[in-house]
Amino acid sequence: MTSYEEAYAYLERHVDALKTNKTGDERQTDAEVFDRKTLMTIYDFMTSGYIDAVQYPISTGKEGNVFYATDEDGEAMALKIFRTSTSTFKRVAKYVEGDPRFRGVVGNRWKMIYAWVNKEFKNLARYSEAGIPVPEPITFSQNCLLMEFIGDETGPAPQLKDVVLDDPTDTYDEVVSFIIDGWKDAHLVHGDLSEYNILMMDGQPIMIDVGQAMTSDHYNAKELLERDIRNINRFFRHRGADVIDDAVIMEETLNGKDEDEEEEEEE
Repeated sequence: MTSYEEAYAYLERHVDALKTNKTGDERQTDAEVFDRKTLMTIYDFMTSGYIDAVQYPISTGKEGNVFYATDEDGEAMALKIFRTSTSTFKRVAKYVEGDPRFRGVVGNRWKMIYAWVNKEFKNLARYSEAGIPVPEPITFSQNCLLMEFIGDETGPAPQLKDVVLDDPTDTYDEVVSFIIDGWKDAHLVHGDLSEYNILMMDGQPIMIDVGQAMTSDHYNAKELLERDIRNINRFFRHRGADVIDDAVIMEETLNGKDEDEEEEEEE
């Protein structure tokens, strides 16, 4: 048996441990996520020293699954594996083809999925550089993205929707800053921001699932911005926060001065 075959056999056995006690539909999902190409990409992460083991699934989404992984020192990371099915391709195509950073990536399903992974990695990096709390991106390859694990030894941090907030208005203000600073400093609009893709860690919100985020010069960026504002205001209004009018946030995001401009004026 060649080293390639040995590696594949090892990973296939390890992945089988994650498939126990599951229904037929879930097994089909596993088959989509852990195909041969994906297993070899995970193996590459292992031989490159990024991860030592893939432990258990954290979440399941439309485009893929997130797994808890550890390195040789036992440090936790999140491994996001994007499905390469035709249905996934159809869902993500509009977000890749419409992004000016990925012009020319059209038609081919595999190229589109890989571009989507690249896109989420780049978006995480841009948000992180702008000081907006997101999982720190570590590396990516093919249909796999490795990033910071948001959680502790008991498991992943809960979604915003599942948390009782001590001060809803404080949390609301933090999340609104994600929208405004994301546009001004990262030059991105999330486009799907809601209580489902914000995690709460030690009382602080952290934004996730940024693959669909578009650059602020995208032709549809303002509509996506309006949707994010509406979604966040809807959720926090129901939680009793002091919510700012949609139009006011929109005006502040599009026309308000950022800190750099204010400093230049003072000088």
